[in-house]
This record gives sequence, structure tokens and C-alpha cells, in this order.
Amino acid sequence: MPGGSETAVTLPVLLLGDPRLRVRSSEVTDFEGAELQAACAGLAATLQAFRTQHGFGRAISAPQVGVSLRIVAVNLGDGPFFVVNPRVISASGVTFAMWDDCMSFPGLLVRLRRDRSISLAYQNERGATCEWSAMGIAASELFQHELDHLDGVLAIDRAIDRESIVMREVYDANRAAMRQLVDYEIGCEP
Repeated sequence: MPGGSETAVTLPVLLLGDPRLRVRSSEVTDFEGAELQAACAGLAATLQAFRTQHGFGRAISAPQVGVSLRIVAVNLGDGPFFVVNPRVISASGVTFAMWDDCMSFPGLLVRLRRDRSISLAYQNERGATCEWSAMGIAASELFQHELDHLDGVLAIDRAIDRESIVMREVYDANRAAMRQLVDYEIGCEP
């Protein structure tokens, strides 16, 4: 992880209603500076702390901690990596319905539609150009969620209808019925 061996500071996750979540983030241009190093270290520490506290969380975008840069920290189980200045270069156009959750509103679930597969161009934290082509459904929905954050868009903005935003407790109490309303569930790769 960037930033050397210092212990990174966990950053507070902004919650639904904070206007900073609605700001489009700026491109990262300085890959040598302290701002990027601190942002990456803080994002990785915050993601790990959230996962420990809540039992979910695969990625966090910089705007969720009040940093208006196009950075996403991701941990799919093998430790953190960073996606900087990402952009979708293709999308399948084939969509599916899912219940999405978010660190910025951990008590809610939102039923929405996502593309089944996307391809992503991005840079790593050192500025090297990378590409992830034809992502599987799990990575695809995750990155669509995180790229939305970079543009100031939240999952609630993509709700299928007004009945598609529910409290986690309501979802948990009616899990079987809720699952029948979607084509895919996070963590259940077809």
C-alpha cells in the first residue's frame, strides 16, 4: 500500500444527506504527491474497519470519506488495491436486478438494475494504465456502484421504483420474498 509503513488513519464515512456525496470527483493528476498516498492509505484503513464492524464492504470510493478525487479502494479478499481515474470502456447492455447496499447508508438496501458486465480502464496508485475486460457480474455491479459515487450519484438515485428502498431489518425479516424480486444477490455469483 502507498504511504510507507505508517499506520493509516481510519476516516469517517459520510452518510446519506451529506452534500459532499453529490459532488463529481476530480481526476488524479499527481501520482507522486502526498495527497494520493494519504487518500489511498486512509481508504484502505477505512474499508478494513468498516468490514470488521459491519461484516460487508468490498470497496469504498474517496468521495465517501470526503476526498473529492477519482479513487476507489477495493478488497475482494486478497488485500486492498486501488483503482484511480476509472472509466467504463464498454458495457454489456444486458441488465439484472439486485439489492444494493452502501457504506454511506448501511441500514438501507436499494433494488436497482446494473449491467451484467462492463470493461474498465483505470490507473493504479502509481499511475500505470490498467484494463479489466469483461468483468463478471460481481465485479461489474461493484464497480458500477463505485463509479456512480465518483460522479455524485447514489444507489438510491437508481431505485427501480418507490418500493425499492427498504430498511435492512425489513429485508432481513422478509429475505425469501425480497430475493424473489431480483435476479442476483451480492455474494452469490452465478
